[in-house]
Amino acid sequence: MSAPFGKEWKRPESVLIVIHNPAFDILLLERVSPPGAWQSVTGSLEDGETPLQTAIREVFEETGIDVTAPMLHDWHTQNRFEIRAEWRARYAPGVTHNDEHVFSLCIAADAPVTLAPAEHTAYIWLPAIEAAARVFSWTNRDAILRLIEPI
Repeated sequence: MSAPFGKEWKRPESVLIVIHNPAFDILLLERVSPPGAWQSVTGSLEDGETPLQTAIREVFEETGIDVTAPMLHDWHTQNRFEIRAEWRARYAPGVTHNDEHVFSLCIAADAPVTLAPAEHTAYIWLPAIEAAARVFSWTNRDAILRLIEPI
């Protein structure tokens, strides 16, 4: 089924990029909607994009941080989760789940962050355990905790 005239359906495939510094403090962004919802960088794949290309684009769009492919660590992990009911209208009828590719990125603790004001209202650096407790998504929480697991 095609999208209504002038509308593109969102692709039910996305990326999650856990950005951290060498001390494993985690960069979290507060969403515009719903207010108070904190997360790592996320974003949907666009037509023709690979997960890696999407991760590079989303990090830049949401934080202003310009990264290259070698800087990102692809976990070769996918999460499948149910799309929140209030966001399902963005997807084709009948689409209920999203597949999320997980990445991480280590940057300097003092790297400047420039938010996309249409998407995020604030950012904060938190120790990993505090960050895991603050994020609203279970996949984000689990990725943060996995990042700091002893090897």
